[in-house]
Amino acid sequence: MKRISLPFVIALLMFFGLAPLPLCCAGFAAEPQMVDGVAAVVNGDIITLSQVRGLSAPREKLLRSQYTGEELEKQLKATRELALKDLIDRRLVIQAFKKEKYEIPDHFVEERMHEIIRENFGGDRATFIKTLEAQEFTLGEFKQKEMESIIVQAMRGKNVKKDMVVSPPKIEEYYKQHRDEFTSKERIKLRLIMVPSRADTANAAAQKALAEEVLGQLAGGADFAHVAQVYSTDSSRDLGGDWGWIERKTLAAPLEKIAFNMPVGRISNIVEYGGNYYILKVEAKEGGVTRSLAEVRSDIEKKLIQEQAHNLQERWLAGLRAKAYIRTF
Repeated sequence: MKRISLPFVIALLMFFGLAPLPLCCAGFAAEPQMVDGVAAVVNGDIITLSQVRGLSAPREKLLRSQYTGEELEKQLKATRELALKDLIDRRLVIQAFKKEKYEIPDHFVEERMHEIIRENFGGDRATFIKTLEAQEFTLGEFKQKEMESIIVQAMRGKNVKKDMVVSPPKIEEYYKQHRDEFTSKERIKLRLIMVPSRADTANAAAQKALAEEVLGQLAGGADFAHVAQVYSTDSSRDLGGDWGWIERKTLAAPLEKIAFNMPVGRISNIVEYGGNYYILKVEAKEGGVTRSLAEVRSDIEKKLIQEQAHNLQERWLAGLRAKAYIRTF
C-alpha cells in the first residue's frame, strides 16, 4: 500500500498555502434537528442533506441577515448548490486516494489533534473532549474529518509540480494588462463653488455675471473659502466649499475630468454643467502612482504560479467527475 509520508503532506500544504481549519470552542455549531435525506450519490457513496446544510450553514446565516423573500431563497439555493458541489468533489478526491492505495500516517493526525488542543484549548484535552461531546461529536468522528481534510488538500496538489515557473514575457504581459492593480488610488483635496444659472428665469444673465464676478475676485487673490461661504449654493457652502479628499467617480464626469487634471493650487475657469456654474480649486493630490515592474515582478510570478496550480487541480478534478457516476436529488 502506498504511503504518503508526513514530509510529503506538509510540503504540499505549505506549497499551496493550505492547512486544516483550526478548531475553536464554538467550532462545532449545533445543527438543527431535521429529517435527513440523500442529496447525492457519488460512485455509490451517499452525501446527505444534513451534510450539505452543515457546510452551508455559516453562509446561510449571513445571507439571512442580508436578504429576504425571493432574493433570500435564490441566494440560499445557490449556496446549497455550491456546498453540494464541494462535497461531491471532496468525495471524488477521497475515492481517488483510496483507489491509489495511499495512506496518511496515523501520527500525522495525532499531531494535528495535539496542535488543535494546544492552540484552541490551552492544552486541556479534557475540555476539548467535552466540547466534542456537547456538540454530539465523537473523537473518532472528529479524527475522521481531520483525516479527510488532509487527504483532500494533499491529493488536490499531488499532480502539481513544485518547481513551476512563469516566463518573463508572461509576467510582463500581465503587468501591462493589469496596471491598475499596481496603481495606488488617486485622490484630490477639492474646494468648489456652485452658482445656479437659473436659465429658466429672467435672472440667467445676472447669474452668469455673478459667476464671472466670483471668478474675478478669486483671480484677484480673494480667499476661496470665504468667497464660497458668501456666494456658493453647494451643500459644502458652510465649510467654505470644502469637499475634502475625494476619489474618481465622486464628481460628474465633466467636473471630474477637469478637477483631476488641474495642477495643485490652480483655480479653474467657470465650468457650466447641469444648469449650474462651477469654479474648482484643487488644494492637494496624492496617489495615482504605478509601482514599477521590478517592484511587483515577484508578486505577479507568485500569482501566476497559483493560477497554474489551480488550473491543474481543476483539470484533474474534471477528469474525476467525467469518469464518475454522480446523481443529485
